[in-house]
Amino acid sequence: MDARRVLGLFEAAAARAGTRWAVIGGLAMNAYGYARATLDVDVVAEEGRRGILLAALDGQGFEVVNDVEGFTNLLHPDPALGRLDVMWLGGSTAERVFGRMRESPGSGEVAVKVPAPEHLAAMKVRSIQGRPTRVFRDGADLQHLLTLADLDHNEVRGYFERAGLLDLYDRLRAAP
Repeated sequence: MDARRVLGLFEAAAARAGTRWAVIGGLAMNAYGYARATLDVDVVAEEGRRGILLAALDGQGFEVVNDVEGFTNLLHPDPALGRLDVMWLGGSTAERVFGRMRESPGSGEVAVKVPAPEHLAAMKVRSIQGRPTRVFRDGADLQHLLTLADLDHNEVRGYFERAGLLDLYDRLRAAP
């Protein structure tokens, strides 16, 4: 997968749609110093611009394969571009996440932003809450995020608590 090329296409589509966006998933974890292979590009964008953004992505050859509340999965016929997953945020959640985005170090030609580590953790906690088996994929990411020096542990602990996963938070914090 040519992530740089996918991000360039997404950036152009997002500019046409007038939406804020950020990289999430494995690429965002890489930006926070956790080397993790990924086979797709995951982004977050504004729900209110969904139709316009999907039309712009369609114009670049991306095809919607799944479109449900909160998420859209797209696929490009060029195998080098592969899969693109979009998580949609609206309202006060969007304002909080987009208001605290950070520039990704070493993002290259595309000015990539990533959510604050607390917000990445919140997304992963919600993912595990909805599908508990995702702990096997997202647990290591969360464990790394919990080691970041500038992480607000009170905020993150609250996300785990509200999801009924406080025991997971304690286990991840205690792990070596």
